Amino acid sequence: MIQTQTPDCDALIVGAGMIGSACALALARQGLNVSVIDRDHLNQNAKAEPRRVSAINLASENILKRLEVWDEILASLPQTFERIEVQDEGSSGTISFDAADLGLTHLGHIISNEAMTRALHHSLDEKQRVFLRFGQAPTAIASSDSSVTVTLKTGEMISARILIGADGANSRVRELAGITHQESSYDHMAIVATVKPELPHACCARQRFLERGPLAFLPLANNECSIVWSADTEKAEQLLALEDEAFALELAEAFEHRLGSIQKVSPRAKFPLVRRHAVNYIGERIALIGDAAHTVHPLAGLGANQGFADAATLFEVISNASLQNRDLASRSVLRRYERWRRGENALVLRVMDGFHGLFGTDNPAVSRLRGLGLNLTDNAPLIKETLVRYAVGLEGDLPRLAHMP
Repeated sequence: MIQTQTPDCDALIVGAGMIGSACALALARQGLNVSVIDRDHLNQNAKAEPRRVSAINLASENILKRLEVWDEILASLPQTFERIEVQDEGSSGTISFDAADLGLTHLGHIISNEAMTRALHHSLDEKQRVFLRFGQAPTAIASSDSSVTVTLKTGEMISARILIGADGANSRVRELAGITHQESSYDHMAIVATVKPELPHACCARQRFLERGPLAFLPLANNECSIVWSADTEKAEQLLALEDEAFALELAEAFEHRLGSIQKVSPRAKFPLVRRHAVNYIGERIALIGDAAHTVHPLAGLGANQGFADAATLFEVISNASLQNRDLASRSVLRRYERWRRGENALVLRVMDGFHGLFGTDNPAVSRLRGLGLNLTDNAPLIKETLVRYAVGLEGDLPRLAHMP
């Protein structure tokens, strides 16, 4: 431990992506002085193809509305999804969820990550209490009784009352803080692309569990879809090696032509799928949020929503401490955040691991049970309603920012 002088800011956030920026904006709106740094340069990946998108549920929508960035996000033409359909290739099992059954207009939105980040940055730029810097990365961290000091690559040092790691799956903050994590590969790779199908997507998010991994079609504006095709590494490499026309044919066939032929395919990107979970979410005056704390298989599209809930929860515990004139980064304050979110995220990880194992086998007996389970659930309205309410963020131990108005 070292002793420091008066901190340069209340909160230093490493990572200016969606989750870090949302946390920064919430804290700044509460009157705290916030500095945000990011190793990438501004707009470095703004126009990258394929578009990276997230399925944003109602809880995350509420957070973004309360941060007053939702109107700008809407200007980017996000696509609502009103229905979810799931089908199992290895059985006759299907299940669907409809917003109308819950008395809702929609279950969520498919939004580009870039649009959300841009809206958050615009709002941060307008805040006098926020200092946003790009092309900066930490090289060392040292904590004292009253502050934490971060040394940057340039040699510059920044001190804060709390350091928040929102710097992604390979978090430098997590590493420098000596916070260990559990990591295991799913032995799958996700192929992401933007495609234009022949038939209307009808505002429906669709997923088909194939023998070698799940395939999702997420609706976008102008009848485009973002696909996430998870497959074992061998299959994924074969798909990536195909010419666009051959890939489009393979994609349409894998999806049983449910949206007709695939008329257009963007450049494809690949991402190895790795399960990670930090053993601790906190250190001495340090907290981890989003992918810095956990990464999960994308088959349910929950990653971004977990991250927004982390940010809103950390904001809530810090805000409560600040209003009570307590040390906002004391162990007791940060432990409340850790207990609240680590349990919730661990449950999501276990459930997704279970789905991955259940749908990742071609055992005929398991396939039959899988199909039976899907069909029974589809015909059990109370169970279906409970499942979808948790998925869209209407139930659960949610932070105040995520509550429905």
